Amino acid sequence: MNLKIVVKRLLFFVLVVWAASTIVFFIPRLSSRNAIRERFGELARTGGFSPGDIEKMIASMQQQFGLDRPLLEQYWQYLGNIVRLDFGYSLSKYPTTATEVIAQALPWTIGLLLVTTVLSFVIGTLLGAVAAWPKAPGWLRSLATPFILLTGVPPVIMGILLLFFIGFRLKWLPLGGAYSAGIVPTWSWSFFFDLMEHQILPALALIFGSVGGWVLSMRGMGITIQGEDYVNFAEHKGLTGRRIFRDYYLRNALLPQVTGLALALGTVVTSAVIVEGIFGLPGIGTALNLAIRANDFPVIYGIVIFITIAIAALMTILEFVYPLLDPRIRAN
Repeated sequence: MNLKIVVKRLLFFVLVVWAASTIVFFIPRLSSRNAIRERFGELARTGGFSPGDIEKMIASMQQQFGLDRPLLEQYWQYLGNIVRLDFGYSLSKYPTTATEVIAQALPWTIGLLLVTTVLSFVIGTLLGAVAAWPKAPGWLRSLATPFILLTGVPPVIMGILLLFFIGFRLKWLPLGGAYSAGIVPTWSWSFFFDLMEHQILPALALIFGSVGGWVLSMRGMGITIQGEDYVNFAEHKGLTGRRIFRDYYLRNALLPQVTGLALALGTVVTSAVIVEGIFGLPGIGTALNLAIRANDFPVIYGIVIFITIAIAALMTILEFVYPLLDPRIRAN
């Protein structure tokens, strides 16, 4: 891959981040709500501040956040802050910064996404490959059917169903939260098992909601691969079925799955954000939900931009890695 292609793809990455950041900046400003005035209005109702003091504090906060400046000046300052990953102070949790809010929520989302994405991709790919392989045992091929039926159920609906039947009716698993109330987070096995117990339902909601798609796509690609010349040639050479399945069938059918993984990242992240809100996990989804309710646009900016940067970066990395997975591809 030459330098021109690398620069071109990096520039496209910057363009995507800039476009998303610009949209995120202007959309909240179309609202007639004033987050700072609403925040101090709540304090006035509970703290006994006089109207004059409230107006002085509002003016001071607007000056501190730069909201008293012209819109274009705010925009340029905003772009400069993005480069430094400085999204300002949280309006609802002042003086905590938006970056600190994101940093506190990020490990929960990364852990949930990493586990569920890898498991759903691996399970769906293997089941889809087996379902299309004519020499596979019938009972093994039939395992893909239930997951295919779940394709039409979004992870959000799946989460609600699991929450109702397994958590509420059967009481097998906790209804929500990151860990049990009253437990102090420590580096101990008891806390670890309690933490994992609370992550099972949200993880199952994301896995069941996405495995079927991987099964269908892998099954379709596997059926196409069976008619290729290199598969027929391997059979005529007398190679074992296991080797043909592994080296000729699975490896070639897997390549489009990798592309689909990058394209599905946006949907996976969105689903995880909503599922976190359903189960009350202290991740990015819950932080975003609270920020939207409070009109805390620094935190909204930070979360949306961070998600955009993460997805765009992963897709850019995939564009560099994909030619290494398939030597037949040449960047042009």
